[in-house]
Amino acid sequence: MARSRSQRKDDKSPLTWDEWVINALLPWRKEIGGVILFMLAVITLLALPGFTEAGWLGWWTSLLRQLFGWGAYPLCLSAALGGLHIALSKVERPYHITVSQVIGFELILLTSLPLSHQFTGSSLPDAYLGRGGGLVGWALSSPLLDFFGPLLTGLFYLSLLVYGIGLIAQIGWRDVLDSLRQTSDVLAEIAATVAPPPRTLEEESLEPPPAPSPPANLATPLPRPPAAPYVSQPTVAGSIASPSRRSRRLPHISLLEPGGSFGLPETEIERKKQIIEQTLQDFGIPASVTEIRRGPTVTQFGVEPGYLERTDPEGEIQLKKIRIGQIAALQKDLALALAVTRLRIQAPIPGRGVVGIEVPNDDISMVRLRPIIESMEFGRLQSPLAVGLGRDVTGTAVAVDLARLPHLLIAGTTGSGKSVCLNAMVANLVFNNSPDELHLIMIDPKKVELIRFNGLPHLIGGVEVEADRAVGVLRWLTAEMDRRYETFAQFNARNILSYNRRAAQHDSPEVKPLPYIVVLIDELADLMHTYPGDVERTLCRLAQMARATGIHLVVATQRPSTDVITGLIKANFPARLSFSVASSTDSRVILDSVGAEQLLGKGDMLFLSPEASAPVRVQGVFVDDDEVNRIVTHWHNALPNFEPMAAPWESLIAKYALLDETDPLLETAIEIAKKQDNISTSLLQRRLRVGFPRAARIMEYLHEMGLVEDPETGGKTRRTLVDEEDDPLDEILFDDD
Repeated sequence: MARSRSQRKDDKSPLTWDEWVINALLPWRKEIGGVILFMLAVITLLALPGFTEAGWLGWWTSLLRQLFGWGAYPLCLSAALGGLHIALSKVERPYHITVSQVIGFELILLTSLPLSHQFTGSSLPDAYLGRGGGLVGWALSSPLLDFFGPLLTGLFYLSLLVYGIGLIAQIGWRDVLDSLRQTSDVLAEIAATVAPPPRTLEEESLEPPPAPSPPANLATPLPRPPAAPYVSQPTVAGSIASPSRRSRRLPHISLLEPGGSFGLPETEIERKKQIIEQTLQDFGIPASVTEIRRGPTVTQFGVEPGYLERTDPEGEIQLKKIRIGQIAALQKDLALALAVTRLRIQAPIPGRGVVGIEVPNDDISMVRLRPIIESMEFGRLQSPLAVGLGRDVTGTAVAVDLARLPHLLIAGTTGSGKSVCLNAMVANLVFNNSPDELHLIMIDPKKVELIRFNGLPHLIGGVEVEADRAVGVLRWLTAEMDRRYETFAQFNARNILSYNRRAAQHDSPEVKPLPYIVVLIDELADLMHTYPGDVERTLCRLAQMARATGIHLVVATQRPSTDVITGLIKANFPARLSFSVASSTDSRVILDSVGAEQLLGKGDMLFLSPEASAPVRVQGVFVDDDEVNRIVTHWHNALPNFEPMAAPWESLIAKYALLDETDPLLETAIEIAKKQDNISTSLLQRRLRVGFPRAARIMEYLHEMGLVEDPETGGKTRRTLVDEEDDPLDEILFDDD
């Protein structure tokens, strides 16, 4: 490594020859090893057919032929290609080799050796001579041939061979089955088109006579018939990863807009790479860009820190590694050199030995929902509550399962993308679930973001926009959670999955599977400022216990302060998603770390998963109004006779309104009256721990409701007129209605 000017002035002694060689070759040790491996493999490959001869080469090639037979040739060829790959590690390559592809190649080689040994009928002496698959092929085939016979052994190794080919081509069994199903669907459509079903005599008699053809000189075109209402029909083209498991009632993938390309051009990436390396070198930090990952919003440059030469007191030169804190401290200097508004440094990137410098792209690419749903990452979840978030800095699709989160807390300033994210989540959920499988509850104090989903068959009631009614919705959710737990106890079920499995096997029509319930709250700060105690208490209770019952919360706020996102709420919402915030303090409140203040806005976010140690940067999905309208229209056309679900929390809201007008302890007093044959004012005073005037007013309310007898002189006890099965508050509300 070259020394700095100050070090050259302090160090007068010249470098020895061996020190100079070590310092020059040390940064290239991996590449040199790749070159050596490549040369040895090429020499061995030339020596196998006898093109080159030497004493040690003859012994080495005879050993390879004896062990692997004909497999020595592809083994040496793969070693040469691997060495070439390592030697060019610092060169940006247009290809990407995965671990599964390497395993697939090894599987093909190891299965081809016993297959060739079996098909050629080679024996052990032939294996010693290097025929067939060599000693390795004989060792892999001989025991199985003695135990299973030639047919089963051949089928076993052929299946492994096909599996290895699938790993190299990155084709899974599911893709093969899906292609076969799509082919059968195409053949069925062709057969239906070519050979339509024969018509009966009644149909032919009811067919209207053909209209007379217009004259040839008619200039005015005939009017077109009115277009039929839009109803999506599934087609083969554009189908998602698993069409066999997707119901035909669900919207088709063609309702969503296709995605486009993203990423910077090669010239721009090379220019920014040189600027980063030169800027770090100017500040005395030797480093090189070894990884480049292109995303829709930012391009991540992976910087590998280099070494500095230090002279110890004895005059010997030692190599010192650059601290990553020195690179992180140059954030503003790098932003100035690159001429960008905001720049984020991730030091280090978890799981990789580089420092990530995320440079904003000149143009932010739009991430659509359709490519996310069609991606392998989304298909792997296999969950009804799978939600596509967007794409990370490498361009890979990011999808999460709400059932595993199990609740999500979203924060960000105005215009950063919170409402767009909520709309994309709702569109994603209703796109993949029918109203029988999923129910939605929406609370929108801003009154303008979620009202477009009014009338959706999945929605319970309507979109609630009043703060006092939102509190009643949360109270009903806690009651629904308790009711579901009681139902689970009757069927000895632990969660909603086991209960729905047993309900599907139950013979009684009254036992039906329970749907999932997703609750979306667009602005938590307004509710916390109006009813802080009730909202925090109900939210925390739901977040603690509602996961097993299939109730999941998605809460968003534009003010991530400690009075809105309290410690109890943070403890019960492990999954958090932060858009651009105003300061590092807000970033610490939502993510427990800084970084969200450096985001770019317009869907740029940091997602902290409960299973991850650090947040992941994601460009969020954008779903426009036309896509939302097409999805909602599909469900209206698919279920024309569907009656909207009435809000089940109306009676609960009216009950609490009645208690607020009278006395909040009236409900507790009614419970006491149910359990007692006689009641008095002093008894209420002791049980409710209130003064005599308030206890006397509560007794008057009970008398007006007809729950106790008329008062007697001397303050004697009164006989109660209510049973434990009665609910006087519901009866009063019902009579008022």
